[in-house]
Amino acid sequence: MKKKLIVIVVLIAAIFVYFKLYYRDKELKFIPRNADVVILMDTKKATRQYISSFLSHPSEWTNDKNKDRNRVSLLESGLKIPDFLQIFHLQNTGFSDWYSILELKNKRKFLAYLQQEKFVDKGNGLFHKGHIFIKIEGENCILGTSDSAFENINRLFLAFSQRTNFTSDTFIDGSLGSISVISNGKIRNFSIDIHADDIEIKTPGGINDFISLISKVQQKTPFFTAELNRGNIRNFTAFFDKTFPDSAGIDYLKATADLEQVNDTIMTYGYDDDFNEIEKKTVQKIIQPNYYISLQSSDPEKTEQYFENKKWINAQQQFVAIPFQPNVIEKKKSGFEIKSTRKIIQPSDQLNENYIFIRNNELLFSNLKSLTSNEKKIISEIDYIFYGNKGRSYYVKLKSKENNLPLILR
Repeated sequence: MKKKLIVIVVLIAAIFVYFKLYYRDKELKFIPRNADVVILMDTKKATRQYISSFLSHPSEWTNDKNKDRNRVSLLESGLKIPDFLQIFHLQNTGFSDWYSILELKNKRKFLAYLQQEKFVDKGNGLFHKGHIFIKIEGENCILGTSDSAFENINRLFLAFSQRTNFTSDTFIDGSLGSISVISNGKIRNFSIDIHADDIEIKTPGGINDFISLISKVQQKTPFFTAELNRGNIRNFTAFFDKTFPDSAGIDYLKATADLEQVNDTIMTYGYDDDFNEIEKKTVQKIIQPNYYISLQSSDPEKTEQYFENKKWINAQQQFVAIPFQPNVIEKKKSGFEIKSTRKIIQPSDQLNENYIFIRNNELLFSNLKSLTSNEKKIISEIDYIFYGNKGRSYYVKLKSKENNLPLILR
């Protein structure tokens, strides 16, 4: 009898674990049909990864020094956490405008959670804090980095309530998350995985080639270096001006930059008690990049004409499209060179690859006044960011600084 009872208990426990940690509802209720980018996160897999990391780090089992027992966590906030967290970007909206729609289990609890987190109630169900906007609509809430598209999303709720063709299998295949680009009915998926000290976003295959490239680049890069061909220039500038690559005729970009803290003198004028004009000199420290940029073009005359039409070159032969002055632009046989003149930067070696490498620099985030202390802390823990492309293979790596804990526990 005891054996049967044990078997039943084990079976019930196994069923509970399966439904709690493995079974997932693959239907995606809140992906609008005019989305052009979709980000998914497998919350069940993230939970399993968190539990595994937690169990393998006993030092965290009793570590509650930062825990406020009176504080409500996100899991207890009254939100229904879906099996696949769905974040999307809408066509013809700003690059930084991203949204997610979640169901509410307990509206009263969620309102209390927003008050705890110091969201400002702007009326009509709209709440705002920092870069996050939240709109409550019935039994759902819309989270966004902007409130500009809330009205359009409201009109889409009827369509959301109907069955769609979107399931998680369309976007994600075994990875922790995915980023999917939708264009003309075609979907391009990039997997997201979180390891002990890095996050990888990639297409299948070719990773070893990128790892070798990272090894070469990071040895000689103080802050920033990049090489991009015409296709990659098109991909990056498409967010701002889709016509730029064809109109400017630029086929290749190579750039190197470093950061330096310098003294900047500001002259102001006032009056003394006798109304005599007096000069006041204020010295402040600013962060100034020193850089070298090479732009190659198969038709330099066309490129020059484009720059002149845009009024990007002034009478002093400065390239004013780059806000960091002073610099000088020089026309070469195959294109143009742009150099900062305060301090000469030597160009990095040409590797004939497509990549962007940014190494973290304390000067970078310490000068960003708009960031909160938590955001600065997150940025300070990054070691470098790498982007690489070969043919149809893409790879992005966000490497964190060494730490005793894996990323998912930090």
